[in-house]
Parts: sequence; structure tokens; C-alpha cells
Amino acid sequence: MKVTVVGAGAVGATCADNIARKELCQELVLLDIKEGIAEGKAQDMMQTAALLGFDTRITGSTNDYSKTAGSDVVVITSGLPRKPGMTREELIGVNAGIVRGVTQNILQNSPDAIIIVISNPMDTMTYLALKSTGIAKNRIIGMGGALDSARFKYQLSTHLGCSPADLNATVIGGHGDTTMIPLIRLATWNSAPVTKYLSQNQQDQIVNDTMVGGATLTKLIGTSAWYAPGAAGASLVESIVRDEKKLISCCVALEGEYGQSDICLGVPVIIGKNGWEKIIDFGLNEDEQAKFNKSADAVRNMNDVLKTL
Repeated sequence: MKVTVVGAGAVGATCADNIARKELCQELVLLDIKEGIAEGKAQDMMQTAALLGFDTRITGSTNDYSKTAGSDVVVITSGLPRKPGMTREELIGVNAGIVRGVTQNILQNSPDAIIIVISNPMDTMTYLALKSTGIAKNRIIGMGGALDSARFKYQLSTHLGCSPADLNATVIGGHGDTTMIPLIRLATWNSAPVTKYLSQNQQDQIVNDTMVGGATLTKLIGTSAWYAPGAAGASLVESIVRDEKKLISCCVALEGEYGQSDICLGVPVIIGKNGWEKIIDFGLNEDEQAKFNKSADAVRNMNDVLKTL
């Protein structure tokens, strides 16, 4: 099994580190456009192997896509990070060119690879990757919902005083501060509805804090987060390479599901060896569906920017 992570910045390196520690593949390639960065970080990680006890072979490459040949899964993290005050929409112009070039180079060397997109704005970059490559829709996965759902569980756990691992909570819709939809009505604490234990004010705060989770971290640390995004990317790789069939919220191509078409948006899907394998219908109520439709409209507005490039 071979995995490539494109982009050796904070998110990409963290994702690669998680993949190596979990021994999700025999060979891991870290690629970056900046001279020496991928090679240096790959060596640094390999020097932890004896300390952490993993056997994954990690190699770095400066923009040499031939070293990624034969990859089963490719994680794309490359692109500019979001700066304080910057919207995801403002990233489109620069990152679209980067993501288009990366996907083309990857598929030239690994035509059967499953592609995980982390680059922002994630929903639009996932849509771009799908449309510009023409490969089967199940092989293009946007990571956003996995990260947003983890942030949702974090917020819930702080209010409930429980382990995040005991929670089932999903965020759907766009991966943006105003487009994501934390489904608190359906969230459970070991099968019990979390709404049973939270006041309405607490529920509203949890939903709001989840929605601005990325922006909050950007304001605090001056750039986009990397630990949780990297771990979220690695969790998708794990479900694919181990064929775990996990139910994870991911940005995928919709063709009528949830009332939307010709768009990539976050919905609950089964992730296995074939990429995303099935969309699960959670049965949204009227209010949730209205929010989902509004989210789709906002993402389409971002996608429209692609037509001007």
C-alpha cells in the first residue's frame, strides 16, 4: 500500500505523521514545491520510527511526481492557508490553479488513486478536482465534514463533561463558517440524545462555536489549524486502506441526494476501499433541509468563481 501527501506544510506534515504512526501503508511519499521541505520533514519523521515503533517508509520529494507513482491514496493539502480576516472565497483564485495542477500530475502517475482534498475552500476545490479530472465521483473526497464533526464533538464534550469518543455527532453542508450545519437534533451520547442533557442556550452556543471553530483558531494562532485537519485527513486514509466502512461526513458529488445536484457538499457517507461508497440519508427535518439548501446556494456562488478563472 502506498500513500502520497501533497503539501508538506503544517497540515500535510501532520497528516503524514499520523499515517506513519498508524502504519497505514508500507510507503509514504511527502511532496512539496518548496526545495528541501518535504525531504527534511520526511527524514525528521523517519528518525522518530525507532522511538515510536513504526515501519512505514517515508520519502520526501521536491515537486517530482514520478516518486508518487502507484499511489493508492493521495491527500492534497497544498495551497495557501487562510489568514486572519481572509474568507475561503478569497482563496479560490490562487488555490484553484494549484489544485488543478496537482490532480493532473497525480493522475498521470497514479491513474487509479483515490483523492482526498483538504485544500481550501474545500467544497469548491473538491468540485474542481472532480470536474477537471473526470474520474469516477467515488474517488474524490473532500475532508471538511470529518473535521467539522470532530470540532462538534469537542464542543459537546466540554459542555457534557464526557469523552468525545462516546459521542456520535455529525456536521453536514459546506465547510465554512456560515455554511456548515451541526445536526444537534441527531447527536447522541452513547445512544441518548444530547439534547436531553443540554439547555437550549447550551445547544445554541455549541452550534455557534462549532461553526466558527476554524475562524476562532485562525484568530488565535494567526493561520489555519493543522493538528485536527491533519488527523481528519489521516482518519479518511485509514478507513480507505483498511476498508473500515466507517460512516463519516465528507464532501462528495451529489446527484439528487439531499435534494441537490451538480455540487460537492458534506453529507454522511460510507468510506471504504473504493473511496466513498454510499450516501446515507439522515432524514432531515424541514428546518435542517432549508439550511442545507441555503448552504448549497452559498457553495454554488463560490463555485461560480471558477468560471471566471
